[in-house]
Amino acid sequence: MQHTLKHAVCLHGVGLHSGQTIRMTLRPAGPDEGIMFQRTDMEGPASFIPATYDRISDTRLCSVLENGYGVKIGTVEHLMAALWGAGVDNAVIEIDGSEVPIMDGSSEPFITLLEQAGLEEQDAPRRLLVVDQVIEVRDGDAYARIEPHDGFVLDVAIDFAHAAIGAQRAEYDFSDTTFAEALSKARTFGFAEDVERLRAAGLARGGSLENAVVIGAEGVLNTEGLRYHDEFVRHKALDCIGDFFLCGYRLSARVTMVKPGHRVNNLLMRALMARTDAWRLQDDLTSATLSTLTAARGGRSPLARVLHQADK
Repeated sequence: MQHTLKHAVCLHGVGLHSGQTIRMTLRPAGPDEGIMFQRTDMEGPASFIPATYDRISDTRLCSVLENGYGVKIGTVEHLMAALWGAGVDNAVIEIDGSEVPIMDGSSEPFITLLEQAGLEEQDAPRRLLVVDQVIEVRDGDAYARIEPHDGFVLDVAIDFAHAAIGAQRAEYDFSDTTFAEALSKARTFGFAEDVERLRAAGLARGGSLENAVVIGAEGVLNTEGLRYHDEFVRHKALDCIGDFFLCGYRLSARVTMVKPGHRVNNLLMRALMARTDAWRLQDDLTSATLSTLTAARGGRSPLARVLHQADK
């Protein structure tokens, strides 16, 4: 069954790219409403931004969502991964700035927050997106492949010229492990030599050793070192999961990623969702029963009605 939060929870932290202090509150949402961001520094329909793959407008160093009014919310991937890992299907995320706080650069603070909120089961089945055909995309030297599989397996390979990273590959079978155990603590990372260039471009203004693994000429600059021996590939896998959850469903598939990034992650979801013959939604209700339930709830949910008006 679908799940939402038992009660609202909030936190505040620095935006990785803006450098601003941001407050974020996660609230329960109704069945089938999915994940919705709401900018509390704005009013009306323009403040709502659906967390969906087709709203991604920028993939430079993070995933940025944008609604039809040009309102954006960035760095959503770590939070989306945490929602996936915690089993949250429906939530409203109120936020008073243009990006999700970076916290420590991983998903662990969000997992902790969701554990504090607790989960509430809802009266609607969780739908699984079952992949029936192979789909591949390429973006330069990045490659992504999704294929049929009973369960969800993610195979990720990276290759960086720096000796501190090098070539790393890992496979995660989520029938044998959990997101919290395998990936949630892996932090985002970057190179010290890129900091000034990124800041000149308006990025990474809130970045520090407190919220990222920073790599210098001699290696990792963080005094505490790495959390995992292969933290870099684990974080790339974490990003993949956050970006994939923007399709709105959990996947039943095997996914292979070579040199993944937010752009190729989104290209894979767009290619998958465009091929309606390549996947199906699996749940325990017939279309007729779903229609009956929708009618019993009075048609569109309140949040869906707001979005309908916004898109008009």
